[in-house]
Amino acid sequence: MRNKTALITGASRGLGKAIAEVFAKNKINLIINYNQSEKKAKELANFLQEEYQIRAIPIKCDVSDEREVEEMIKKISVEVNGIDIIINNAGISNDSILFDKTKTDFMEILETNLIGPFLVCKYATKIMEKGSIINISSTNAIDTNYPYSADYDASKAGLISLSNNLADSLAPNIRVNTIAAGWIETEMSKDLDEKFKKEEEKKILLERFASPKEIAEVVYFLTTEKASYINKSVIRVDGGYHE
Repeated sequence: MRNKTALITGASRGLGKAIAEVFAKNKINLIINYNQSEKKAKELANFLQEEYQIRAIPIKCDVSDEREVEEMIKKISVEVNGIDIIINNAGISNDSILFDKTKTDFMEILETNLIGPFLVCKYATKIMEKGSIINISSTNAIDTNYPYSADYDASKAGLISLSNNLADSLAPNIRVNTIAAGWIETEMSKDLDEKFKKEEEKKILLERFASPKEIAEVVYFLTTEKASYINKSVIRVDGGYHE
């Protein structure tokens, strides 16, 4: 029985890296997608291969560029015998005053956070007979909106809708679920104003941000047979948020 193969976008650091580490520990071969962090992606791939005796292939691709996504899937199809798991994790944010945002600013966020997952699924599912797709959204898509991140919030809300449509289109062989993550201790959150961070922590019942590994373990669970009847669901992982 062959090991499964997972494509993880934005896998060179932060949550994507944590997901890759959890998957590798469970003997899943990896396609480590990156856009700019080539050195980190290659170092991660080499480490995971040596540590866990799995295949880890780093591939550069800007998921917002359809031509690059198509080329990435062609490369993958040469390297491996199909994909079993897709994790759409790549995402960007650019906080600014709502009406200072330009159309270009807004579109940049949408193209990576929403159009990117669509393109990855459009092409990757062509070499995927059966398996699981997990899209990484945010509680910002549901009820923890911030005017400074309106474009990010909109992209993550759209991703939930896209996930639901993908689930309908790919059933019954491919399950599609969404993670609505709360605050995570990543590079995206490390530069937060300390006062703002403490205020946000007070709104979380567990009184802290999640570690990337805590989210990664839930992502992995959703791809296993233990979650075989979970489909078209939004799984909230936020430590228990309250205003």
